[in-house]
Amino acid sequence: MDNQTKRKKSWKRLLLGMLAVLIVVALYFANLYNIFPKPYYSAADFNIQEISSSTDYNQNGIDDYHDFLLGARKDAENHPEYNGAYYEGGYPPSDKTGVCTDVIWRAFKEAGYNLKEMVDTDIAAHVEAYSRVAGNPDPNIDFRRVPNLKVFFEKYAVSLTTDTTQYSQWQPGDIVTYGVHHIGIVSDRRNKKGMPYLIHNAGQPRREEDALTRLKISGHYRFDASRISANDLVPYSK
Repeated sequence: MDNQTKRKKSWKRLLLGMLAVLIVVALYFANLYNIFPKPYYSAADFNIQEISSSTDYNQNGIDDYHDFLLGARKDAENHPEYNGAYYEGGYPPSDKTGVCTDVIWRAFKEAGYNLKEMVDTDIAAHVEAYSRVAGNPDPNIDFRRVPNLKVFFEKYAVSLTTDTTQYSQWQPGDIVTYGVHHIGIVSDRRNKKGMPYLIHNAGQPRREEDALTRLKISGHYRFDASRISANDLVPYSK
């Protein structure tokens, strides 16, 4: 075998090796970001009791927790373009635009709550508790900031475990924060182990996915209106 033939074979092996590496990397990220559909399961498949809220704030026949779930899922299905622009009036111009925090107020809107007004009112009354606003509230953006939502839910929601191995403690409609940079809603879909999916917007291909533990969890909350003064609840009106 002459040297030229040897070199060609060496290059061929190298190119095949590189191609194999690229395929492995592509498959890894495709799996990580749930590009390919995966089977999912329900709480009943694991003998987990799915809870319902005692409150149906908008009186539509669906309890609050499942309204939160449905509102978040609508956002996931709309697949809004990830865009955190500042808007006069606060709200993005359409449901085709949004970031992770927009999933939350849209989930609350589905249940009949005006989360923007509730957050703005609490900030105005207790501005010192909201370090993110630095003493200067801005209703055009404050309700779309994770640190502000985290403070709000620590005050007005029930704080729950952050241990994701306690599968039964993670219920549809629960709110999850990741540091002070990301937030999502717990799905009623679960992976093959029983861990629930997350509904969130980080610009990823699938917005309802097996991603609860992708980032470090900083808070797990369940908004229970029955524990809150009626004066602190604001209905959403079109």
